[in-house]
Amino acid sequence: MKKILALLVALAVCLSAPGFPVRAEEEEAAGTEPAEMGAAGTEPAGTEMADAPEGDSLGITAPSAVLMEASTGTVVLEKNPHEKLPPASVTKIMTLLLIFDSLSQGKIRMEDSVTTSAYAASMGGSQVFLEEGETQSVETMIKCIAVASANDASVAMAEHIAGTESLFVDMMNQRAKELGMNDTQFVNCCGLDAEGHLTSAYDIALMSRELITKYPQIHTYSTIWMENITHTTKRGTEEFGLTNTNKLIRQYPYATGLKTGSTSQAKYCVSATAEKDGIELIAVVMAAPDPAGRFSDATALLNYGYAKCSLYQDLEEQPLVTVPVRGGVQEEVRGEYDGTFSYLSTTGEDLTAVEKKWYAMEELEAPVEEGQEIGKLTYTLGGSEIGNIPILAAEAVERAGYAHYLGQAFGYLML
Repeated sequence: MKKILALLVALAVCLSAPGFPVRAEEEEAAGTEPAEMGAAGTEPAGTEMADAPEGDSLGITAPSAVLMEASTGTVVLEKNPHEKLPPASVTKIMTLLLIFDSLSQGKIRMEDSVTTSAYAASMGGSQVFLEEGETQSVETMIKCIAVASANDASVAMAEHIAGTESLFVDMMNQRAKELGMNDTQFVNCCGLDAEGHLTSAYDIALMSRELITKYPQIHTYSTIWMENITHTTKRGTEEFGLTNTNKLIRQYPYATGLKTGSTSQAKYCVSATAEKDGIELIAVVMAAPDPAGRFSDATALLNYGYAKCSLYQDLEEQPLVTVPVRGGVQEEVRGEYDGTFSYLSTTGEDLTAVEKKWYAMEELEAPVEEGQEIGKLTYTLGGSEIGNIPILAAEAVERAGYAHYLGQAFGYLML
């Protein structure tokens, strides 16, 4: 009899518990304003600096140029950044990005053999003289593209990944769209002059940033100065030497890549990456009048950046955040930080003075969706907020139903 009474009491509690119909004024979500969790400092960076100075102040000879900091995407200096121009072999940055995308997705492997088609072997311009039917590993093809700017290797890889170069170019344009490269239209995968094959210095910086931040291993290849590959064909086996087209690898002490390009229409282009004191910069130069000019312009941009820029990065392990859940199948939900925070200063601010504060909802009403924002970590400097990182629900929490509360009730009876 006592157990029956206990069961009836438990059911009564269930019917009055969160998760069952209540009056309208009781259904409003709790905790709509974040509550401060504790003091300590911020907000996501990665937006273009609106007041970036013009490149003419540095005497940049090229008609178009951009200097971007990689971790935040901040444009530090610019000159006609959105002028649409032919990019020549700088195009291959997108080709390499799609290759590394395919590697990360498990669609291809570094040791896979890639067969050169007659079409790929017919590419003119910069090449490593692959022959029809010749096979090379994916990794060797990457070296040929990144070091020697090989058109034949680029087309061979495009065909290996997408079946045809045309389908691969569709992938390039889709990836460009996803990155916000609004000035760009690719017509081929290697950068040979073609009607409508255009991009801008800003868009090149965007795709360069995506490649070096998502796949930093690209620097393993873009910093090779000289290396041999082996051709194995019907004629036998012979060595072929690769030499980096990016002279900054030898001339600039902090250079890490990335890609050069030149054609009669594009003139001389480069996307130059460098890293010093933890700051990674991207200097894009388009349509320079001569080879030396593109490298001197890139050097001037990089030197300017390292003289002006200081970077705050919060790499500390952040404390665990949990928020109570009302009416859910579990009592709380764990938060996860949506990335790490970086802040670029070009004004000499004291970045040791950055402060952090954690905010979280006081309570959430079930159901809670995975990825739902439940708080934020804010960063301030000199009393002003310089950025923040959202704190997201690490898992979904369903709304509790009758079965959940009945299970709880019977659990109590078994104690």
